[in-house]
Amino acid sequence: MSRKIVVGYDGSAASQRALDFAITRATAQGDSIIIAHVLEWSPYSFLTPSEIEERHKRRKEELDRAETAIITPMMKKVEAAGVPVTSTLKYGHIADTLCKIAEDEGAALIFIGRMGQSGLSSRIFGSVAGTLAQVSPVPVTIVP
Repeated sequence: MSRKIVVGYDGSAASQRALDFAITRATAQGDSIIIAHVLEWSPYSFLTPSEIEERHKRRKEELDRAETAIITPMMKKVEAAGVPVTSTLKYGHIADTLCKIAEDEGAALIFIGRMGQSGLSSRIFGSVAGTLAQVSPVPVTIVP
């Protein structure tokens, strides 16, 4: 039975390792991959109409850039490996958005790469991997 694997991908070396691992698993088990790129976007509640217009313009430019520079090359790589693949680009909190994508797509797994942060900031603010491990509706594989 084919399952869907959501791979959190941001173009980093860590996310590349996660995608490579997902390709290996998907090839061996007949699964498909959803490459998910999440752009963090914090909402501002007090914007003027012109600021809102500029913000939407920048958002569209970021989405277009991410599609061209990040998603399209990886889609070709996964397709070349013979694995069925789709992609999604979203704005929001990374861990929450990956969970929502997994739920919406009926995915069985989420794969992400570990960035290796162990400093003060990750202890105070947490990490995407740590948050996903706690709140994900499906099993999470954290690729070192």
